[in-house]
Amino acid sequence: MSATPTLQTSRLLLGGFDPADAPDLMRLAGAREIADTTVAIPHPYDLDHALAWIGHQRRESVRGRAINFAIRLLPGSPLIGCAGLRDIDREHLQAELGFWIGLEWWGHGYAREAAVAGIRFGFEQLGLNRIYAHHMARNPAAGQVLLHAGMQREGLLRQRVKKWGVYEDVVLYAILREDRD
Repeated sequence: MSATPTLQTSRLLLGGFDPADAPDLMRLAGAREIADTTVAIPHPYDLDHALAWIGHQRRESVRGRAINFAIRLLPGSPLIGCAGLRDIDREHLQAELGFWIGLEWWGHGYAREAAVAGIRFGFEQLGLNRIYAHHMARNPAAGQVLLHAGMQREGLLRQRVKKWGVYEDVVLYAILREDRD
């Protein structure tokens, strides 16, 4: 997979990241509230982090291991978040869904809409059988997004991650291809 495809929903356009997105990515992902409930986003998050992540996700896409979508409201509009599939497993036909939305766009259903688009892409374009996701237990809003996207809660992974020196419980969700049929 070399180029990120473009996905369109009723309100969103999901497409590839470009180095020109780095300032918006830095500003949005740099919000402490975003970093606080995501495992992989450091804080502070500077321009070098953003550029390195864009380069890394492009390499992972070429290798077929991940695909990340820049979320925009309209073509050419600024970045509002990110959604994607990572750890794409071609043997077991599964991948992990991840997403975040910039603070100023919280509460409008954009995360759910992007998650549904990512799930649809995983099943229809990648031929996956299972898509899973997780969130820190102290972030129940993410769980609501996953439930509304059609996932089912599978369990609690106690002290699964360490964020800022504190072990965090993680809630696991998944959806199977057969759940959509």
